Amino acid sequence: MSTTASQFQSKTEEKSFDASHRQKIKFNIGKYDIAVAKGLPQFANLEAARKKAHLIKWKTIENLDRYLLEFESNFIRKGGKVIWANTVEEAQKEILAILKKHETKMLVKSKSMACEEIELNEFLAAHKIDSIETDLGEYIVQLLGQKPYHIVTPAMHLSKEDIAKLFHEKFGTPLDASPEALTLKARELLRAKYTTATAGITGANFLIADTGSISITENEGNARLSTTFPKVHIAVVGIEKIIPSIKDLDLFWPLLSTRGTGQQMTVYNSILNGPKKLGESDGPEEMYVVLIDNGRSNLLAQKDQRQALYCIRCGACLNACPVYKNIGGHSYDTTYSGPIGSIITPHLKGMEEFKHLSYASTLCGNCSEVCPVKIDIHKVLLYNRRDAVAQQIYPKSEKIAWFFWKQSMLHRKLIDLFTGKWKSYFVRKLFAQSWGKRRALPLFEEQSFAQLWRAKTNPKKK
Repeated sequence: MSTTASQFQSKTEEKSFDASHRQKIKFNIGKYDIAVAKGLPQFANLEAARKKAHLIKWKTIENLDRYLLEFESNFIRKGGKVIWANTVEEAQKEILAILKKHETKMLVKSKSMACEEIELNEFLAAHKIDSIETDLGEYIVQLLGQKPYHIVTPAMHLSKEDIAKLFHEKFGTPLDASPEALTLKARELLRAKYTTATAGITGANFLIADTGSISITENEGNARLSTTFPKVHIAVVGIEKIIPSIKDLDLFWPLLSTRGTGQQMTVYNSILNGPKKLGESDGPEEMYVVLIDNGRSNLLAQKDQRQALYCIRCGACLNACPVYKNIGGHSYDTTYSGPIGSIITPHLKGMEEFKHLSYASTLCGNCSEVCPVKIDIHKVLLYNRRDAVAQQIYPKSEKIAWFFWKQSMLHRKLIDLFTGKWKSYFVRKLFAQSWGKRRALPLFEEQSFAQLWRAKTNPKKK
């Protein structure tokens, strides 16, 4: 078992029996479920919308090179600059070079999972550059020194009391401060940062090939401020975020907002077309798009699993997953948690260390049912498991155990060889620690079902 898998097991055991954690997640996901139920009726035919979105993403990913080059050409024509980064290290190096060129000491940053993926905040801190999160949820987890808990709602694991306590300790606000008061305090603290920051860094929800634009969806307006006031804007984006046409946004925006938060439309939807032009009063003087590969090409090469690149990061599969709701986002120890993280992380970070995530599922299929772009997540989990076996990424003990299981399934007499008393004894000996700590282990009957059936149907035959 890999070190990562071992840590995953210990973390999940701890979280699964944390009653406070379960209560907070149940409450927050319950509110999400109510909102989504109200938002979905805006679609006259939701299934048709999902099928159309699936086909658009299928077409895009199957022609990914062409659409990326089309985006690059159109974006450069508008005055922007495109940087291709194959690895985390390349992305970090290129971003640092831009910031050093502009003598950046402090920057503002809106919510971006791609930036989390390349560990940008930690990297910049090591080079004495302050990266200030401006999304409220991201700001809260940054103050705590934590990673985002959820793709869409980074602080889902915290109650309003937890946040009030944090603000009281950091900024002296009252312990019983209301959510509104805490939000105003955060606004007060962050407002001056926008006007003094040299650079703003964002992600992007979509790259639009035919116009050479990026689209950012948010609810707080912080991304607009982060891209408008600073003189440099850097967008860090995964190569799979491309869509063919600006016309496709009329489908993807509502799907993203409704499945992401239950809203019919997110509050702020921005389309950015490069740096400001002559005569324009706001916007950055320079704009860069850093296109991140970081293992996505490995996933693209897998015919059965490349559909995972269709993901629009709505987070719906996390909210639907019974495993995620029990073990929490931090247990995964990856940028992308939940079902979608379980299918892409083994390809982004290596099957050797992260194949265990593809086994962290009940295979109930609820994730596939809610996916707005119809990714067969539960099937991709099985494909990953298949590949892990084909690559012989499993401990020797597991191989031996499955060998004996197969032999016993092929030969009924082996199952009946030992009495129920001996079977119960071996189960207690072998699985007392792994299975028996939290549950009563089964006691086997003296006779197997086959033996009982033979005795019933042919009582004279011994």
